[in-house]
Amino acid sequence: MDDKINAYAIHELGKRSNQEDSLYPPASEKAFHGRLFILCDGMGGHAAGEVASQAVCDAMSRYVETHPREDGLFEERDFRAALDAAYDALDRLDTGDEKKMGTTLTFACFHEGGCFTAHIGDSRIYHIRPSEGRILHVTRDHSLVNDLVELGEMTPEEARSSRQKNVITRAMQPNLEHPSQADCVQLTDLKSGDYIYMCSDGMLEEMEDRELVNILSLPQPDARKVRILKEATKENRDNHSAWLIRIESAGGDRQSAPGRMDAAVAAVSRPRGLAILAALVLLVVLGAIILLFRG
Repeated sequence: MDDKINAYAIHELGKRSNQEDSLYPPASEKAFHGRLFILCDGMGGHAAGEVASQAVCDAMSRYVETHPREDGLFEERDFRAALDAAYDALDRLDTGDEKKMGTTLTFACFHEGGCFTAHIGDSRIYHIRPSEGRILHVTRDHSLVNDLVELGEMTPEEARSSRQKNVITRAMQPNLEHPSQADCVQLTDLKSGDYIYMCSDGMLEEMEDRELVNILSLPQPDARKVRILKEATKENRDNHSAWLIRIESAGGDRQSAPGRMDAAVAAVSRPRGLAILAALVLLVVLGAIILLFRG
């Protein structure tokens, strides 16, 4: 993997009595430099939500980490196999209760071709470029209010305050006849300084996209930006978790590639050398013609 990354975790309880969000790798105060990141927001009541979210994190991470490809790539077929392993893990934990436990999923895997992302539910993945002050990509929430907004039945402002805003239309649950499938996007336009930001819906309780971009665009170290995000969400009621992943250097960057400047100089120098040689030949020929006529 050519990309060098620096990742920080946010894992806050909010006003809840138990933590149903799960992260892979496990949350730590220190920066993480791996290639695989998973965030799950569990549901289903006390204990059940955290069991589901942790089971998915464990099963998917175990599969991906133990099935590396020789070409260094990660594609949708690789993700589908990991997702099947996670559903198998959920099925084994099913208690048979009428109200099934479940979890949302956000998934990001950096590899030789970029960053493969996938999501199920209303936890989000953003690709943000602070150097341009904009969001290049954000996932579409699998939620009732988002569907209503897209149908024109509700405004975005009404959706933010709706009592139905926590009703999701896709989730990972055990022993379903038709398990929810993920929306997958392969991110290839990665540049140094970009962020991949993964978060549960609790992080967005009181934060708009523009505020998020403004925070990540501040001329501050990443550890400081994490503290600002925590401060901005400290009054949130729900559990709220995130991965803030900064791309320190991207394999696709061209300006710092060794040897490219020398090659460019050589490409310019060759045509210039040929032009000088042609001019000398022309002068010799003209000189010969002049001497012939004088003779």
